[in-house]
Amino acid sequence: MAPRAPPRRRPAPAAGGGGESARVLLALAALYGALSLLAYRVIHMRHVAPLGADAPPGDFSEGRVLRHLHRLAVDIPGRQVRVRSPSPRCCPLVARHGGTDFICFAAVLQEGSPGLEAAAQYIKGELEGLAARAGPEYRIEVEETLVSGSFSMVFLRHRVTLGYRNHKNIVMRISSNVSEDDDPSLLVNGHFDSPLGSPGAADCGSCVASMLELSRLIIDSGWVPPRPVIFLFNGAEELFLLGSHGFIKTHTWNSTIGAFINIEASGSGGTDLVCQSGPGSWPSRVYAQTAKYPMANSVAQDMFGIIPGDTDYRIFAEDITNIPGLDIIFVLGGYFYHTSYDTLENLLPGSIQARGENLFHLVKAFTNSMLSKENEISNKGAKDGIEDSRPVFFDYLTWFMVFYSRDVSLILHSLPIAIFLLVPLFLKFPNITLMTWSVTLLDLIRGMLLHAFGVILAIFIPAGAAALRLLFTKNAMNWFAHPILAFFMFVPASLIGLLLPRIAWGLSEQTHFWGAFGLYSVITMAYVLAGLSGGFLTFFISISMLLGRLISIIIKRKWNQRSPKSLVAYVVPMIPCLLYCLYYGGFLIQFLIEKMGMMGSLPKPYGYFVPDIIVGAALGLVVGWCFGPLAPVASRWLSKTSILQGLLQVTVVALAISSQLFPYSTGAPKRVVLQHTYVTDANDIVDSNYGFSVVDANSLEFLFNNAPEAAKWLKDNSELSFEEKYHSDRSSWVALYPVPFLFSGSLKFQAQTDEIRKHYHKFPQLLVQKTWSNNGHRRVHLNLSLGSLSEIWTAVLNVTGPLSNWSFADNMLPAPQPVSGGPPSYICRLSGKSDVDWSFWLEANSSESLRIDVAVLDQYLVDSTKNLKSLFPSWADLTAFTTFFSTYNL
Repeated sequence: MAPRAPPRRRPAPAAGGGGESARVLLALAALYGALSLLAYRVIHMRHVAPLGADAPPGDFSEGRVLRHLHRLAVDIPGRQVRVRSPSPRCCPLVARHGGTDFICFAAVLQEGSPGLEAAAQYIKGELEGLAARAGPEYRIEVEETLVSGSFSMVFLRHRVTLGYRNHKNIVMRISSNVSEDDDPSLLVNGHFDSPLGSPGAADCGSCVASMLELSRLIIDSGWVPPRPVIFLFNGAEELFLLGSHGFIKTHTWNSTIGAFINIEASGSGGTDLVCQSGPGSWPSRVYAQTAKYPMANSVAQDMFGIIPGDTDYRIFAEDITNIPGLDIIFVLGGYFYHTSYDTLENLLPGSIQARGENLFHLVKAFTNSMLSKENEISNKGAKDGIEDSRPVFFDYLTWFMVFYSRDVSLILHSLPIAIFLLVPLFLKFPNITLMTWSVTLLDLIRGMLLHAFGVILAIFIPAGAAALRLLFTKNAMNWFAHPILAFFMFVPASLIGLLLPRIAWGLSEQTHFWGAFGLYSVITMAYVLAGLSGGFLTFFISISMLLGRLISIIIKRKWNQRSPKSLVAYVVPMIPCLLYCLYYGGFLIQFLIEKMGMMGSLPKPYGYFVPDIIVGAALGLVVGWCFGPLAPVASRWLSKTSILQGLLQVTVVALAISSQLFPYSTGAPKRVVLQHTYVTDANDIVDSNYGFSVVDANSLEFLFNNAPEAAKWLKDNSELSFEEKYHSDRSSWVALYPVPFLFSGSLKFQAQTDEIRKHYHKFPQLLVQKTWSNNGHRRVHLNLSLGSLSEIWTAVLNVTGPLSNWSFADNMLPAPQPVSGGPPSYICRLSGKSDVDWSFWLEANSSESLRIDVAVLDQYLVDSTKNLKSLFPSWADLTAFTTFFSTYNL
């Protein structure tokens, strides 16, 4: 007789009725709501009380910073670099040879705007005032320097060559009266120039105002730094990091820099995150030990390269030298970054206070650490920790910081996977055999795969819901101005995906729990093997799950396993982990939503869907680590058809409501670029047109449909059409290179030609001085005159052709770059104050002509362009400028 087959395992019946399940759901929602509120307050610095301008002199005061900032961002009109000299100036070129184009973008500027110069003199005056009243124990030196240089770099993933001269930096060194000139120094860097079209209150007026208060605090507190502290107020960061490059290459103090702190802003406040640190672990270790409000996360450095932008950190730590340091950035409030809304009113209170107190502690710690480690600090950087390049660190709600080295993480992050492999032995004890271990492990692996499938569903279901919604509505990114809406749209849908496997496959709670534990353990180990630093989150989750499981087992005899009280026994020990997950995830989603407004527009038809899908998927991922650890236990009550139907109804209602809301507001503006281009030939205007572009998913058609006054003006003065023939390619936006790589679907319309002559009578020209030829090689010497233009911000040379060398970047020709699908081009930006034309030479290795496109970006707008700009609604933030474009074949 054949043996009877073992009875098939049946899923345990769900606990409780619908009422009990609903109560569990509501209780968990209340718990997550309370924890989310706490995390929100921390992320937005609500727990930090800013001190007023009348605070004691021994304290850092946000009020005093705001007083400086009012002067820099309100009283002073704009801090952009621009030409204000009537003398001719030099501009960018583009050359062409046969089928090869070389783009040389040259940004040519003369002296700074009145605002930029006034800011420099205000900063210098404040520093000289401090020096005048400092005690005899201090040695204070204040310098105003002009920096010049030339180099090549990769910016926004595209190569560009930069030539610059006479950009202004203000530098102060504070040291003791017994210090030596060659003592290792700490550099604190921030820039006082502001982006095109922005008052720059946060970026980076907040930085320099904080540095002014910090320098005052050093003196008024009576603390004499054991090693010199250098404050660099650089005046040309927005033009591709030129101020910091000039300092590190030319200043007499550059060889003394042993460590640095770079402060920046890509938002208006909130978490002042350490986004980059190194080389080595020493800078992040010092930060972990001393910051009063630690805000650091080693994952940020893994992810930094994805964000479109860069900071002076790369000049000090990567491109030019390898000085160890920190890159500390305001990252929330990104709605206002590089817009006209970056004002004093939009700064997040408490953010500057937390930054300042951290900086004072860091300056003390770095200078003391440099003193004790003097033999380990060379002129090029710290030797300590270079090999240990990937430490793991994270702050816990700015309350304290966890830091451990790469070697420790290899051991620590391997523990969960080791426990997962040992669990079958404990589950089958004392009947332990290889067969029972293997069968049990396979069962747990099955649970792991099914939990992984649930997490995947939690990501794909909201992403799919986002895409589905866009098939029935005309607007993308409806959550942009209403971030809370994204949570109602996508979190319930994510929970459906996370709970479905328990219903479909009837997992036992034990299998589901250890399967989920195994998944987070495997992810932790994957981070270790990949050499990344983000495994701490899943490590924290897996260890917290073990703690919750242990406590619930201990007290299970008192409470029935099917009682909601058993869930309480599991959840309470996990609250610290859940709070951190919400803090970490909430910050990520807020940052991501804000940055979706400037991540670039993608081609139709699929680019329209990308931001909604990304945000939906990201929220699903966050649900995977915020609720995933509870799912194995809570599924007993929540994996019910009635619960899933309720979640689905909430999702549908939220999606329907979102379709009725407008994506933008003055607190979350849409970024629009308006370029008035004059195509010139010598001193004649050949053509004039308006170019429009946007940098998010809602196209120009959306813009003009919702800006009827501007659309009517264009119809009356030109031809408003969205047909392909009216599209402009990236070559027409060469004055902004490489930013136009974020554009797609740009449009151009005809504009008036003669109005500009009321303001300017001479236009930029490229003049040949002499030509030298030898054995088929030609060297052309050129002068670039900017005519009578007086508000130039940048000029770009696009050179295509048989270019073999040039006088830029120490006569080093970089790799060419393609522009708009055309032939390769060499890109060079020239900038800076000068009283004479730019003179340079280009060399060709054949007799074929070089083509040079010159694009000069001027900030002056004619009256008709100003009028057009004013017709757009307040939710559209327009960056408007004039470009003079000309082409030469040499």
